[in-house]
Amino acid sequence: MWNQIYDPLHSPVLSTIAAAIPVVTLLVLIASGRVKAHIAAVVAVIVTNLIAIFIFTMPANMSLRASVLGIVTGFFPIGWIVLNVIFLYQVTVTTGRFELLKRAVGGVTEDRRLQLLLVAFSFGAFFEGASGFGTPVAITGAVLIGLGFSPLAASGLSLIANTAPVAYGALGTPIQGLASVTGLDPYILGAMVGRQLPFFSLIVPFWVVWAFAGWRGMKDVWPAILVTGVCFAVPQFVISNYVNPWIVDIGASLISMGGLILFLKVWQPKQLWLSPALRGRDESTSHMGATTPLDKTPLTQAELWSALLPWIIVCIVMLIWGNGAFKTWANSIFTWNYAVPELHQMINKMPPVAAKPTPEGAVFAFTYLSFTGTGMLIAAIVSGFLMGVGPGRLLVEYGRTIRLCAISLITISAMLAIGTLTRLSGVDATLGLAFAATGVLYPFFGTLLGWLGVALTGSDTASNILFGNLQKITSQQIGLSPILMAAANSSGGVMGKMIDAQSIVVASTATRWYGHEGTILRFVFWHSIVLACLVGVLVTLQAYVYPFTELVLK
Repeated sequence: MWNQIYDPLHSPVLSTIAAAIPVVTLLVLIASGRVKAHIAAVVAVIVTNLIAIFIFTMPANMSLRASVLGIVTGFFPIGWIVLNVIFLYQVTVTTGRFELLKRAVGGVTEDRRLQLLLVAFSFGAFFEGASGFGTPVAITGAVLIGLGFSPLAASGLSLIANTAPVAYGALGTPIQGLASVTGLDPYILGAMVGRQLPFFSLIVPFWVVWAFAGWRGMKDVWPAILVTGVCFAVPQFVISNYVNPWIVDIGASLISMGGLILFLKVWQPKQLWLSPALRGRDESTSHMGATTPLDKTPLTQAELWSALLPWIIVCIVMLIWGNGAFKTWANSIFTWNYAVPELHQMINKMPPVAAKPTPEGAVFAFTYLSFTGTGMLIAAIVSGFLMGVGPGRLLVEYGRTIRLCAISLITISAMLAIGTLTRLSGVDATLGLAFAATGVLYPFFGTLLGWLGVALTGSDTASNILFGNLQKITSQQIGLSPILMAAANSSGGVMGKMIDAQSIVVASTATRWYGHEGTILRFVFWHSIVLACLVGVLVTLQAYVYPFTELVLK
């Protein structure tokens, strides 16, 4: 057995600096724009191993095994989702169905700002609720680039939009993960998150349009933005507080899409915004080919259903694949759990991160049938057959998709290697303890701890499992509500999703803007920090000014 050490240099400041080196190395290399993302990720994996072995005293064989586990986990399930989403997109493009979809969306509105609300925010929230784990950014990024948006607008704005729904993603998986490590009731945790994120469900649609079109461009369509936000935020609050935390995103996204579409039947902006580029300097426009004008011929009923068919199939399949009962059934048919030798249950998470020495699991769960990516592959194949694409042509398209995504899949796997190793070595716990030592400011910095967890791991679920118990223990020690701070970990975490390197690679892959991950990171970085700080301010007000937690408990 090896016990995690959180202050290996016998100085909290020096140990924290050492723990920060891997993630700082990764982000600086990517943001520099001089190093390709896959090279930056490989370098960061090497640096993380050196820090874990020589500073945090993790045995070398454990460090290497943890890295390999992360690499495999990076492909299954994350890379598997991306690969099959891009495959579906390729099939719709080659069959001409995507052109019909563009006309269908254009039939709702030609205004780029309103298309962003419909696709990036509302449609993306549906896929976050149904499957999560990279699916919404992959789909909305591909759809937006197909609609003619610039690569930076399609990728960066998809990342910003995919924030407010994340805490209830994949049918409430982050809430369930938080409940599992804290022992708190998932319904109460879900209700508490539902008293935090609806504020940002109102803010984020305005924020996305402002980032795209500037203040004046946002001001001109504020009624539509308000309708979109209210139609999402109100159901998000009501469902999370009075129904359950599992269907929040599904219900809120459908109401938001429906509300916006109905509103646009009676209201349209005075002046259409037709530019596909970000306001101001958008270097990604140099990578765009000549865009053909959007065909404004109204779709027949048959053409409309033909355009929507692949996406309807995806929605149905994702709802099935996200269902717990289906996962249980699928896993009973096919499950291969590989406990990594000399790693599984051989590392103890220690106090104060855990209440007592707790062995860390290191199991690769190859639940192939229940993987979200497998559902996406089945949806793509079924859609292909219904669109008249034969098996041979599907195989050719799949081969093209693998070639398109190969470098990105390597990058994603390396990112997960970093996240897995920092978790098992205790490196990320050292960073977490630095946030926990902030005393009266803990509601603010505890919220940023959730942001850090998602930035490190790429998952709100993983961040909740990583830091949820630490939030509970620390809040009890300083007299705060553990419900409030556990929920704050999840709410703050959603704003870290847009700078997580894994999500950035998913976005660059979906928009085919390979090698420009640094540009995307620089674009979204300050949006992420400012929004995370705003969540921290809200949580601080809830802790000291207006105790929302008491209302939840009543």
